[in-house]
Amino acid sequence: KAYSSRGFRAYLRQRGIAHTTPEKTDQRRHRLKRGGHGGRPPGFDRETYRRRNTIERCFNRLKGFRGIATRYEKTATSYEAAVSLASFLLWARSV
Repeated sequence: KAYSSRGFRAYLRQRGIAHTTPEKTDQRRHRLKRGGHGGRPPGFDRETYRRRNTIERCFNRLKGFRGIATRYEKTATSYEAAVSLASFLLWARSV
């Protein structure tokens, strides 16, 4: 919910990025208080938001690898290889 502000959602729309961030309760209360001038509620898909949890947990596990968390690799190709290797190691541990 940290990135649910109107400005942030507008920025994502400008860049053509679909968002699935729930509206904070205080923002919702303020929008409803403004009545017809408050605008429409932002689109929100609960199922997609739940699937984000899986991705966020994966990023947190990848950041357990020091080289990935601190971005030691200088080139994008080397960094991508490190992320691929770390992903494989995480997968191998889970099997």
